[in-house]
Amino acid sequence: MFADIITIGDEILIGQIIDTNSAFIAQELNKIGISVYQITSVQDDREHILTALEESKAHADIVIVTGGLGPTKDDITKHTFCEFFNDQLVENKEVLRHVEHLFAKYISNTPISDLNRKQALVPSKAKVLHNENGTAPGMWFYEDGTTFISLPGVPFEMKHLIKEVVIPELVTFYERPHIIHKTVHTYGMGESAIAQKIEDWEDNLPSFIKLAYLPSLGKVRLRLTAKGTDYGKLSKAIDEESQKLFPLLGDIILGTESDENIEEVIAKLLTKKGMTLATAESFTGGAIATQITAVPGASVYFKGSVVSYATEVKVQVLGVSQELVDTYSVVSEQVAMGMASGVKKLLDTDFAIATTGNAGPTKGDSNADVGTVYIGIASPSNVFALKFTMGSQRERIVQKSVNKAFELLKKEILKM
Repeated sequence: MFADIITIGDEILIGQIIDTNSAFIAQELNKIGISVYQITSVQDDREHILTALEESKAHADIVIVTGGLGPTKDDITKHTFCEFFNDQLVENKEVLRHVEHLFAKYISNTPISDLNRKQALVPSKAKVLHNENGTAPGMWFYEDGTTFISLPGVPFEMKHLIKEVVIPELVTFYERPHIIHKTVHTYGMGESAIAQKIEDWEDNLPSFIKLAYLPSLGKVRLRLTAKGTDYGKLSKAIDEESQKLFPLLGDIILGTESDENIEEVIAKLLTKKGMTLATAESFTGGAIATQITAVPGASVYFKGSVVSYATEVKVQVLGVSQELVDTYSVVSEQVAMGMASGVKKLLDTDFAIATTGNAGPTKGDSNADVGTVYIGIASPSNVFALKFTMGSQRERIVQKSVNKAFELLKKEILKM
């Protein structure tokens, strides 16, 4: 069973806003066994919308449209649906009462206008979907074996309608297959190297299980997808196949999608051991600390961070000797180790992460090539730093380094 998603709005096509609606809708449909065939963004243009509806009708069981339901002249979705279904707009008394109620309760300082009341005009063939969070109702049409659903483009209004109205209606209306995903997270090995290691396993997957590689800056997710009518068979098979990856890939596997991300794994390890962490960041600019503190309860184990962007901060705050900087340069193994030891001592922690490097676009206080980074780790029994070359694009250098720092830290914590 396939669905198409159509988003309407010039603001999407000119990059003024990002289309997050389609991602949300696709995820919710996938949960109930409906695969998204195509996502299309179109202008606030009658011909463009009609063409998109006609094309989707040819191959999709369900077409979900968002946007273009406001009261102003540029919002033409309702009129275009009337043309598509050879229909006309009629006033819906329940929608009108709801619009008047919203204005009376929440917008009392602005009198309701005839333009606002026009929100109660809906195509006569549509089943109205009550939008308790806004004035634009959702609409449900069914014609020639295809369901068309029109929803407001405002994300919080759309999300409520999808979760509370549309998904329950689709579950009741259609018999659907099961779709099960299981994603294995790996760190520290590239996509092609992983593919070589698991080639025989991949070649022998059951026909109803598909594998996708999802690489991202120092980590690769391996997503297994099983689709069919027998949930028990699918679940058992996908669990068995994912377990076969562990002996093939060893300790580069962090866990599965249902498990925690690496920051959460580190949080649990440190909390369980009663140990603490600090960071000293140069070119990463606090990105490591940001991801650490995004985990609820981080205050139990994370004491703080020094963003030592300038060389003098490394020297004056972290205690890295100027002689070390002069001898080896600020981007070096020795300085990374000094930063890690310095922040560990300064904040009295068990572990510390330090980063120093050149993320570009210029070389700064060092002659190191852009993309050269050193990541230092200090533990209760050791301090070391490793050199990495992370490419030439600034954002990628930073995020790859953050991921690598977490990978190195996790391995050290597990040694304790």
